[in-house]
Amino acid sequence: MCTPSKTLQPCVPFPLDDALLQEVVEKAKDWAIMHGAAMRSKQDFNPDALLFAPFILTPSSFPRKEFQKAVELQPLLNELIHAVAHDSQFLLATLSSTEKVDEFTRALIAIYRTVLDEGIAQTVTLALLRSDYLPNFSDTIKQVEINTIASSFGGISTIMTPMHSYILSELGYREKLVNLPDNKALSGLCDAMVEAWKLQARPSAAILFVVENVTYNICDQRFHEFYIRETYPHVAVVRRTLTQIGEQGRLGPGKELLVGDVEASVVYFRAGYEPGHYFGAGEWDARLLIERSVAIKCPSIQYHLAGTKKVQQALAKPDVLRRFVGDDAPKIEAIRDIFTGLYSLDRDEGGDEAVALALADPERYVLKPQREGGGNNVYGADIPAALQAMSSAERSAWILMERIFPPLSTGYMVRPNGPVPPPLVQLVSELGIFGAIIGSKDKVLYNKQIGHMLRTKLSSSNEGGVAAGSGALDSPYLID
Repeated sequence: MCTPSKTLQPCVPFPLDDALLQEVVEKAKDWAIMHGAAMRSKQDFNPDALLFAPFILTPSSFPRKEFQKAVELQPLLNELIHAVAHDSQFLLATLSSTEKVDEFTRALIAIYRTVLDEGIAQTVTLALLRSDYLPNFSDTIKQVEINTIASSFGGISTIMTPMHSYILSELGYREKLVNLPDNKALSGLCDAMVEAWKLQARPSAAILFVVENVTYNICDQRFHEFYIRETYPHVAVVRRTLTQIGEQGRLGPGKELLVGDVEASVVYFRAGYEPGHYFGAGEWDARLLIERSVAIKCPSIQYHLAGTKKVQQALAKPDVLRRFVGDDAPKIEAIRDIFTGLYSLDRDEGGDEAVALALADPERYVLKPQREGGGNNVYGADIPAALQAMSSAERSAWILMERIFPPLSTGYMVRPNGPVPPPLVQLVSELGIFGAIIGSKDKVLYNKQIGHMLRTKLSSSNEGGVAAGSGALDSPYLID
């Protein structure tokens, strides 16, 4: 891996005195558990117990100008992905080669083709998006990906700012709190769900959370449910797995989605984004049933497909943005500015040339499949063997992306059962900006930037997912 040439100035002087560090770490762990910055253990699962989620003790530095750029850009990205999701010709053409070799993408497209042929029952969609960025070595942000399904950690991230405010105060740095941006991700995500629910004008219907059969990231999900019930007590929230929906679900006479004795007018997917969530035909039948209904989906099947890496790579082509943004040069330039190099591996789209680039200098690239949830990418020295093991057809399930080499920060990563006190380590942070958009193909009804999250990993680690086990929760400390 290339070594970044820059280390960002930390928010407080390091290292901390050992006695002070040990004391504040114990306070921080208790604060995290008592305020819900917690998860169930994957190693020792117990539905009656929580562990604090891994976190960075003090907020990590992030360039203020680039943070603001990402915030301001989000409504434009919402509109872009909304337009992409409602262009069936573009989606099917872009994913045609992937469909042939990637079984999961093929199953999603089969559902999409079915509802297109039948006529889409609900033309209004709700999207809760998260656009993820890394600053590169010159501090300008580059987009890692945009998530269109199960964009997580809005709930827990919202409490990281007050947690870090508490820790900085305990360390005697209250004057630094002005550099912690306010974060309303939880309320923003939930308010958008309720806006979609209101559009349905079915007061007895519920918002349905589609969840995993075993949920480790329970606090993040429950925060949404509890916020809705507290703020909008007349709106019911129910949780069901795809398995349960397959067993209990049916359509009413007007294509209402009925699960047992509950009607769901809005469906919020926190599962269904990876093959492991589908155990057999029953779960796929459930996904199709939901798509056939008049419930507003978050996301709809076409929005799910719009979040694939292959679509992201296609959008980076010079003329494709004009299809969705028009000839608005400033908009095109603003979006293009955040793209890093993205290459198709399809033979007829210059794939052989892209493979040659990767083999010549693999440390400059990342191989990405059409998957969400973390832990799926191939990096650096592992790329040549991965590419050489693929047929030219199998390559169509992947894209090649230029690797972003971000500046380092310094801090203490606190993990359950980790070393006490934690060592001072070098870190890399990834910013996620949340957005919400509601509308149909021809009309946008609601479009907002609604909050942020920061995930931080060891600089030596490739993957950074908190739920996947390699990252830690954080919040940005804005620097000029």
